[in-house]
Amino acid sequence: MHDGNESKKKAKTSRLTKELLETAHDMHKSGLLTMAARDKITMRHLGASDIPAAATAQITGADIKAIREEANLSQAVFARYLNVTAGYVSQLERGDKHPSGPALVLLNVIRRKGIGAIL
Repeated sequence: MHDGNESKKKAKTSRLTKELLETAHDMHKSGLLTMAARDKITMRHLGASDIPAAATAQITGADIKAIREEANLSQAVFARYLNVTAGYVSQLERGDKHPSGPALVLLNVIRRKGIGAIL
């Protein structure tokens, strides 16, 4: 039989995982590990609750349109960069739909760092 405490124990970050993440952070600081490689390790070992809030912050349709216009891109080209359809970008900008998953993360990266961050 499983008790309720067993699932709580699995949800905690293990000492080994903490050490791995600290090592990856130090390797990145010293230039031995790229940011992309460090982030891949981090995302693989952290739970969804530990994902930085900035990566999943909600974006309004007006924000999306402003991001796209600032990058001087049509809806079709912007959609291609996000790996979605132009119709979906249009729905996002009108507020008919709200981005989620990888599209939301990419939009937040573009909002923080500019379109060059994903090109």
